[in-house]
Amino acid sequence: MANETQDASQATVNGDNAQSLCDVVRGLPSRAVVDLWSSGVSSAFALVCTRCILRLFGIREHDYYRSSLSRSILSSVLGDSEKHLVDSSVREPVVCRVCLGILQFTYSADNKLVVERESASELAVSISDLIRQQGFQIDSFSLEVSIPPIIQENDRIAWLYMKRKFESELWFQGKSLSECISAKDALKISLTEILETMLGCKSSISSFRIRLTYTHRIASITVDSSNEGCKRRKTGMFSSGNGLDRINDDIKCSGFWTSEADAVVERSFVSLQANESPECLKLPLEQSSEPCCLEFLCYRTQIYVGGRYLKYSRNVSQSCWIIDDERMGEASVEEILGSNVLPICRGDNYKFHAAGREDIDVRMLGSGRPFLLEIQNARLVPSDDSVKSLERAINNLENNLVGVKNLKLVDSQSWDLMREGEAEKQKQYVALVWISRPLKDEDLHFISSLKDTHIQQRTPIRVLHRRSPLEREKIIHWMRIEKIVGSSQYFLLHLCTQAGTYIKEFVHGDLGRTQPSIGSILSCRAEILRLDDRNSRKPPCCSSCGFLGLI
Repeated sequence: MANETQDASQATVNGDNAQSLCDVVRGLPSRAVVDLWSSGVSSAFALVCTRCILRLFGIREHDYYRSSLSRSILSSVLGDSEKHLVDSSVREPVVCRVCLGILQFTYSADNKLVVERESASELAVSISDLIRQQGFQIDSFSLEVSIPPIIQENDRIAWLYMKRKFESELWFQGKSLSECISAKDALKISLTEILETMLGCKSSISSFRIRLTYTHRIASITVDSSNEGCKRRKTGMFSSGNGLDRINDDIKCSGFWTSEADAVVERSFVSLQANESPECLKLPLEQSSEPCCLEFLCYRTQIYVGGRYLKYSRNVSQSCWIIDDERMGEASVEEILGSNVLPICRGDNYKFHAAGREDIDVRMLGSGRPFLLEIQNARLVPSDDSVKSLERAINNLENNLVGVKNLKLVDSQSWDLMREGEAEKQKQYVALVWISRPLKDEDLHFISSLKDTHIQQRTPIRVLHRRSPLEREKIIHWMRIEKIVGSSQYFLLHLCTQAGTYIKEFVHGDLGRTQPSIGSILSCRAEILRLDDRNSRKPPCCSSCGFLGLI
């Protein structure tokens, strides 16, 4: 990449490009070009930079924007009829009053020092160095540019100035503001092909974003005075301090920027329409003699690793559970999976999402529960083989608390995976139950005969502190009792229920809040000692219950 970067940074207008540029410049109305350079000049510097002149006339060829483009190229082509353009008393503006330095690749950095780049290639080198320093591995990128609304206002004012001065001339007939190239698009034109060469990949719709955010003191004052009521709020979505908070804030306020910028522009038009003087071009621009502040940000949007998890321990919660600074359980599914996946992706952080949850003392067996790990700002998107290796590594962890199935990278289907879990209307469980009297043969037959039994469940006492006190109707689709050899009061209850049924309460009745319950059906006291969520698409197998060693 180093050689490519060096070669790209040496780009200039020469050879065929120089001849092509000369042909383009000769086609421009020289008097209008000179006028843009000299209108309102009260010092040794012109008002508008060379690239802004090209874009205001609708020139969009890539080479002219990304190369070391100087005023002398334009002036030499325009010829002797415009000698005052080449006069040393009128030089390229230090900061263009229209683009505020953006297309001169001049900007103010974090340390408030002004950075001047000769060409787009030098700016692209800074961007590629940042990507390399942060360790991103990419196969494509998306370039995002945010500029102050005042620059769009400046474009329109410059265009209005030309319209008022040259609308009677033949070359201006049929021209419109829409033909101009915006500063944002011109900057993208300047950078995109160079970045593709330096980074060795194409620009496209990509999860990896290169964001250039330009701000300006004058622009902020203008907008703030237009609407003091708009206040940005931190969302707390990202906590890594890497600038991603700001992106979310910009999105939240995007409606404001569009409407208020237009309002500012319209007020400027009203003022300009009342003033026929060519000096009108100076009025909104004369204070903008400092460049924009530029913030570089490279980041990857969220990637998702999904699958189904199994929980083998009765002392592992789904998510990290801390009460009064004391951890509940020895670990959590969230932490075990996250701590293994995050290092592979080299991300900043992760979020865990699952289709429902089970109690800490309930094992998740069978086909498992669908989950997603949302990885934030991953430096690396793992390959399919890496994900399969990761699945094997998790399943071979020494503590054997958690396992995974069908681990894979997911994108547009990620939330479909979650909905798949939520849409599973029937759930299968196995419970270890104790009753206060010996189990009879007729109990087995009676329980097995019950099909699609409707029960009423009021919100259980154990969750009343966090759930609404409602009464819900649920269906017990089928049940089967498996006797335990050597015990007359313990048995395994296999059952299939409607999703969302409180199984523990269905067994012991929750002081009458669930009707009917196993206790009321068998006319005795019933207690649940162990519960496994089978979540299986296959019929339960008696030999796979795994309770006998846990009684």
